[in-house]
Amino acid sequence: MTESSSSSEPIFSAVNEAAGVLYLVPSPIGNLGDITFRAIEVLKMVDLILAEDTRTSGFLLRHYEIHKPVSPYHQHNEHRIVNHLVEQMEAGKTIALLTDAGTPGVSDPAFLLVRACVQENIRVECLPGATAFVPALVNSALPMNSFCFEGFLPLKKGRQTFLKRLAEETRTMVFYESPVRLLKTLKDFIEYFGVERQCCVSRELTKKFEENARGSLQQVYDHFSQKAIKGEIVIVLAGK
Repeated sequence: MTESSSSSEPIFSAVNEAAGVLYLVPSPIGNLGDITFRAIEVLKMVDLILAEDTRTSGFLLRHYEIHKPVSPYHQHNEHRIVNHLVEQMEAGKTIALLTDAGTPGVSDPAFLLVRACVQENIRVECLPGATAFVPALVNSALPMNSFCFEGFLPLKKGRQTFLKRLAEETRTMVFYESPVRLLKTLKDFIEYFGVERQCCVSRELTKKFEENARGSLQQVYDHFSQKAIKGEIVIVLAGK
């Protein structure tokens, strides 16, 4: 692989037409019906499917009767295998990347492989499709004319500094969170943003037991402190 340019000037390089293609394929965030016809066509056409979790993706692939080789690609092995994957595409292989739910690269692995492909003039196509923060933002009833996506909060180092900075943010903010850390995060939000700041917590989006809890931070915290919390979480928080 060639080294990336140190110049600040943009680089417009011709795509290597002899090479394969990297397809970023969004997967359903819950309901298996939320996948596009094109995504299914691509998954049936490629030479190899990369999966963040082969068990999770395997369920989806079996449901749509997609029978292709599947290899793991996640944060623990991406640095080690990225060059090998690029070499395969340079030899003409087409590869699709699936993460557990939603669009690859949105708080999920993809960046390293996309960057390496761009550096080697390999075509990258990102299919449109599911991502959790869009439905959560739209149904939050909070302003969405301007918003910022913050993904997962730092767990320890830098968390307080991060929250202090966001306390002055005027745009609607969107976060991802795990169910086991939701109450801690809501408690931190109360400390830095105040009990009356409006928010919406969405969980199990697109599934049978989808829930969107709207209200002040204190109201939403009280609601979830009285029940078992399951499912992936999206928090939409009003700006200052």
